[in-house]
Amino acid sequence: MTYQKVPETPTDDVGPLECHTFEEAPLAASTRVGLVVSRFNEPVTRRLLAAAVATLRGASIAADAIDVAWVPGSFELPLAADRLAATGRYAAVICLGAIIKGETTHDRHLATAVATGIEQAARQWGIPITFGVLTCETPEQATARAGGLQGNKGVEAAEATLAMLRLLPHLVPATAGLASTGPAA
Repeated sequence: MTYQKVPETPTDDVGPLECHTFEEAPLAASTRVGLVVSRFNEPVTRRLLAAAVATLRGASIAADAIDVAWVPGSFELPLAADRLAATGRYAAVICLGAIIKGETTHDRHLATAVATGIEQAARQWGIPITFGVLTCETPEQATARAGGLQGNKGVEAAEATLAMLRLLPHLVPATAGLASTGPAA
């Protein structure tokens, strides 16, 4: 089964949206972002990192407000991201890795554990912790997604992070107001 992204320009006109849309909030000048990067498949992850940092810098995040933590492999990404988030120093954390299928199903188990761990850390700390982990069948596919024919997923991870940083100030935390309304009857 292959999953594909819908083309950017749909062929049919959906018309105007009659609803409230949150406008993007500006990033605070003090915004800090942590990146956790896997050393396994480093030729690929280094390219993802370079693209992510360039995207953050292009959004006016200062170089000294971007910290990088290298970990041995993708499995270690969630723990390091969790620890960075726990410091309270970062508005967001970006996880970058490359899981490439081998002869067994190890890659599937690894990808599931990594995705689950990253998602759990994001919910626990209430900050964007972005999944910039390639899950590819071949090294060629990974290279194509790290600056090759398929673009650079490091850019996409950084752009998703920036979008979430601009959206979250508009959203009320899930626990806000629970004390005043009490539990559902």
